Amino acid sequence: MQPSRRRALFSQALLLAGLILLWCLLWGMFDLLTLVTGLGVALLVSFLFYLPAVELSGRINLWRTAIFLGKLLVDIVRASAEIAWLVLKPRFRSSNAVIAVRLRTTSDLIMSWTAEAVSIVPGSIVVDLDRTASTLYLHALNVHDDADIDAVVAEVLGTERRLILAIGSRAEADALRHDHDHVSIGRGQ
Repeated sequence: MQPSRRRALFSQALLLAGLILLWCLLWGMFDLLTLVTGLGVALLVSFLFYLPAVELSGRINLWRTAIFLGKLLVDIVRASAEIAWLVLKPRFRSSNAVIAVRLRTTSDLIMSWTAEAVSIVPGSIVVDLDRTASTLYLHALNVHDDADIDAVVAEVLGTERRLILAIGSRAEADALRHDHDHVSIGRGQ
């Protein structure tokens, strides 16, 4: 058996085991009937809702991952305080925008994690992700002018940068270190 075929079968078996475990946890029991029905549901789900394999870089930089998680935590706390202040301050004037941010990566994993990281920070939510164009569309609160739009774009690209340096491929990380002219802003025009 070829190594790539063996790896694919291992991935499929791991997915099935995870789905069976999830099924058992949902039912709250690990008896034979639950395991067998879990296997049936897992097989049905994996064949009916087939997902393409996610390309993993095989590289994790623990220091950069810690930096990413630390900055994410700081962003969540800071944004929560800012949103609380916006809601409580007198004469709050709502001004929102949907912003398109062209990402540097073509990796589905990095794009998805960037979208998730941006969405869990209060004040912005991803409304669409165009995989073919590597463009993230997000709704952002408290945006009044182009400077605010640029700040949101810089924050998203910073999140993407930290993710690429933490878990991206070596080629993407090297390209990122050498690329400084990468920002493309879409304002719906």
